[in-house]
Amino acid sequence: MNQHDDQGNAPDSPGGLVLPPIAQIPAGWTFAALTIGLGGGLALAFAAPSRLPAVLAVAGPVGELWLRALQATIVPLVAALIFTGVFQTVRTASAGGMARRSLGWFLAELVFSGAVALTVPTLLLHWVPVPASAAAALRASLGASVPASLPGVVDYLRSIVPSNVIEAAAGDRMLPLILFMSVFALATTRLVPVQRDALATLFAALAGAMLVVIGWVLALAPLGVLALSLTVAAKSGPAAVGALAHYIVIVTASGTVVWLAAYPFAAIAARQPLGRFARNLLPVQVFALSTQSSLASLPAMLGACDRLGVRAASAEFVMPLAVALFRATSPAMNLAVVVYVAHWYGVPLTTGTCVSGLIMAILVSLSSVSLPGTISYIASVGPIALAMGVPVAPLALLVAVEVVPDLMRTLGNVTWDVAVAAVVDRASHDGPA
Repeated sequence: MNQHDDQGNAPDSPGGLVLPPIAQIPAGWTFAALTIGLGGGLALAFAAPSRLPAVLAVAGPVGELWLRALQATIVPLVAALIFTGVFQTVRTASAGGMARRSLGWFLAELVFSGAVALTVPTLLLHWVPVPASAAAALRASLGASVPASLPGVVDYLRSIVPSNVIEAAAGDRMLPLILFMSVFALATTRLVPVQRDALATLFAALAGAMLVVIGWVLALAPLGVLALSLTVAAKSGPAAVGALAHYIVIVTASGTVVWLAAYPFAAIAARQPLGRFARNLLPVQVFALSTQSSLASLPAMLGACDRLGVRAASAEFVMPLAVALFRATSPAMNLAVVVYVAHWYGVPLTTGTCVSGLIMAILVSLSSVSLPGTISYIASVGPIALAMGVPVAPLALLVAVEVVPDLMRTLGNVTWDVAVAAVVDRASHDGPA
């Protein structure tokens, strides 16, 4: 999926994440396993209910073991990625005026993207909610628990700064962990080069090793998804199919709003004629949808920048930076997933919870690397769910249908990459570098 599309070239600087060989995730087989599991579960429930206990006695533990293996990788991966991402972002910001302008626009758009996720899905779920019976059946079939109570304002603020970061990590308390790792990464940039580079290399290696482990776990995705989907369909009936379709529409709608916003942004901030911008982006978008990769679309995006009159010096600086750091649809669609699951489970979304999710979504987006879609989904959405107190168990099932929302991720990312390049170029032309 394209907040982290595919594997990219390793950065040359210390601390850059050099991706190791990662197992290819069988997305087609995973989707097929979902289809077979849902169909098989429904068939058993209606045609052979007497066989259900025996089948579920096998499928239930298999799905649970796979889910637990997946959950075990989230915290160490997030710690390493946050350190690496903050470290690299700070070093990028020191590269000059164009780098700082680019990062400023990246951050502004990511905040907008996250705000979309906190409004659009909520409105849509208010107008077209998940049927209560379907939500109850799905909760029962997945068996995930929700927090018994929400902390008050004082307790929430106190929990942000960890007295024991190891305890926070062990308790899956993401926001304290992220805050600590961000401050630690900032402090590392002030060390002498030999110490700074040693720590950066250590955390880059940790992230790489965890990605290999996740790749191994997700290589078993067809088996895990088959077991989970069969269990869900057998226990919840046709509600499972309807809920998955409903989920796809809600999450994709959030990405669509972000994608469409790139057009007025380019027209106003870069003063690009709307029709001209749309025409020149169309070939890039077609190519991006066919490859589902922003990285592979980089040459096409550079060509679009040239046709739009963006200076080569600006395009050749901003576009690779955007592909490496900027995933415009990431906060919108990742947060939308968590908001959807929160409504599914009846988890209240307070102001503090939403702020935690927004911060996490932005940091995870900036800290992400070019990864295969299934890995990026778990590595990005999982930490946001933990930060907002939302169960992560449904992600193991929802990842199987991410192939559809992923198309919107790609579309939005490449469109915003070119739009920001045009805006940065105009600012560089109008003002001092």
